Amino acid sequence: MAYTATGQDTKASSLVAVAVAVVLGLLRLAQRETPQYAITGVVGVAFAAFVATRTGKAENFFLPGLLLNAAYAAAYFVSILIRRPLIGVLVAGLSGAGKGWRDDPGPMRAYTRASWLWVVLFGVRLLVQLPLYLAGSVTALGVAKTAMGLPLFGIGIWLTWLLVREHADLGEGAPGGPQATDGDGEGDADGRSDADPDSGASLVR
Repeated sequence: MAYTATGQDTKASSLVAVAVAVVLGLLRLAQRETPQYAITGVVGVAFAAFVATRTGKAENFFLPGLLLNAAYAAAYFVSILIRRPLIGVLVAGLSGAGKGWRDDPGPMRAYTRASWLWVVLFGVRLLVQLPLYLAGSVTALGVAKTAMGLPLFGIGIWLTWLLVREHADLGEGAPGGPQATDGDGEGDADGRSDADPDSGASLVR
């Protein structure tokens, strides 16, 4: 949007992107969210803007995100190959369940399926966005990045929970925990984790 509004000026649109990211970061802080999310969001946009302005190619604003998607897809894929699915590692870390789930066919199968889900999610992002990047279609790339950012990430979290909820013991009162009654508890699934390379809105497009 900023790229189009500035007459396809890479530097100007990058400055707009950083400015908007700073404003959004301040809003997060004002809402008393974890400072880490606000800071990493601004740093991520600033780095992407730096890459775009240094190369003089607006499409390179999206290059760091594409590389992160590839890295995440590879990490989940490798974790499945070595029988240490990342979803299982994350859930066990949150619940303090230890490593016993690795020897239990039920949880192992559920966590493997959930990890495959994220391989597909990050892979689909690359499948759609990489051709647009290579074609230099900045506006279309910005739209695709936004559409496949928070909405897709939120769907991924929801589907992950459906896959692992029978085996995820996140403690007293948590969904799937000892005090859960029918699995209707709410998790923190707003999709704003900065681990996701597309969790921020695409500002340069």
